[in-house]
Amino acid sequence: MLRKRHEENQRSIPTWLNTFADLMSLLLCFFVFLFSMSTLDTQKAEQVAASFAKTAGIRSSGTSETAADASFQNGVKQISGLDAYTDGLTVKKETEYRNDTETSLEQKVNKEGTRQSEELEGKIQEALDEMKLHNTVSVDATAQYVQLTMEGSLLFDSGSTELKKESKDVLNKAGIILQKYAEGTIEIEGHTDNVPISNSNFSDNDELSSARALTVFRYLVSSTNLNPAHIRHSGRGDYVPVADNSTPQGRAENRRVEIRIYNIISSDASDRSTGLSKK
Repeated sequence: MLRKRHEENQRSIPTWLNTFADLMSLLLCFFVFLFSMSTLDTQKAEQVAASFAKTAGIRSSGTSETAADASFQNGVKQISGLDAYTDGLTVKKETEYRNDTETSLEQKVNKEGTRQSEELEGKIQEALDEMKLHNTVSVDATAQYVQLTMEGSLLFDSGSTELKKESKDVLNKAGIILQKYAEGTIEIEGHTDNVPISNSNFSDNDELSSARALTVFRYLVSSTNLNPAHIRHSGRGDYVPVADNSTPQGRAENRRVEIRIYNIISSDASDRSTGLSKK
């Protein structure tokens, strides 16, 4: 009977009353909290504020810097440093790649130039042997050119730029070789010993060597069909000796004329595109 009455009483209480009771409890707690805050000691409040400032971090400008802010800024700095390091690696790799490419290209050019020069040297040496000039004209080769060297005493008298009569036969045969095998630039260089010149025609060995190179240039142009635009000439005086100037034999070797036949890969672009005239 008691249980039945208790159940009837529960069914007679409205359900919203439970929610209202909870709300009243919360409001009571809230006002109690406000009351406790209003009676907070000022000194304690300052201590709480100081403790918060120490934890959060107060900047001199008045704005706070939390630990998260500091961590974020450190992260930004690290990212910036990483970007700079990455950029440095990129530049380094590009520089190394460019250097490797240039080195590889240079090696390929030298290899091909050496092959061309050695092939050309063999042909010219064979031609000199057939013309019986192997004791008169020496041949050397580099990766850029094949060089024909003639002694100055064969071509000129001492202190003179006039070709000897017997030298013209040598230059005629050299011209035939140049017309047949020179497909690139030709360079003529005059050289002297270090003995000062003592005549009124030239002031020093620079002028003498230049004049002798010009004489050989003019003779070859007049006696062959070589294109003058592809022939250079210059005097080097006594600046590039090949022997000891302190001996008569050494000075004789230094008085010389060199004719360089550049291979195709080392010749000027204009010469490679048009070629030397071989009419």
